[in-house]
Amino acid sequence: MGDQIYLRLKNKIKIPKGKKLLLKDIAYISANEHWKNLLEGSFIYQVKEEDKNIVVLDVFSVIEKIRSQHPNLDVQTVGPNQTIAYIAPQKKKPKLFIVSFIWVLLFIGSGMAIMNFHYDVSMQEVQQKLHFMLTGKTEAYPLWLQIPYSFGLGLGMILFFNHVFKKRINEEPSPLEVEIHNYQQNLDHYVIIHENEMSKNKNDD
Repeated sequence: MGDQIYLRLKNKIKIPKGKKLLLKDIAYISANEHWKNLLEGSFIYQVKEEDKNIVVLDVFSVIEKIRSQHPNLDVQTVGPNQTIAYIAPQKKKPKLFIVSFIWVLLFIGSGMAIMNFHYDVSMQEVQQKLHFMLTGKTEAYPLWLQIPYSFGLGLGMILFFNHVFKKRINEEPSPLEVEIHNYQQNLDHYVIIHENEMSKNKNDD
């Protein structure tokens, strides 16, 4: 039996188009200093043009690559059985007109959604009645209630999403981030299953 190494594949990575994937890009390696330095530079996969935007690397194909280069090496794996490599598109500088148009569109859309919600629940009537209960006077626009409420609504949205622009308020993930994480996990799971089915069909052929 040869020297023993341990591999743990990364769940997913982001790579540029045309990237030459080495073992250190897709896996964590536990071995003595000699083998670790030698294996980190081992070639695993060349990203091709037909790969489009996702490449799934299976642990068995990785082991085969390593054993073809080092036949006497005993490879043990822990953790995930696949690494999903997302091929990042070339970054383009955003155009000011498009960014401004999207910003205005989202601003108007979110404003309309908030106003329609308040109209549906008769928020103005509620504030008028609350003003009458507290002061005994009738007021069509109780601004001393409406203005703080508007600021509080914005502050509540900031606290709910846990972000001020790109800055996070605390380490706790926001509900939106949790939902995005769950969606990404489901997407990764689908990609792995779909890749395995395609590989099985190729082998059958």
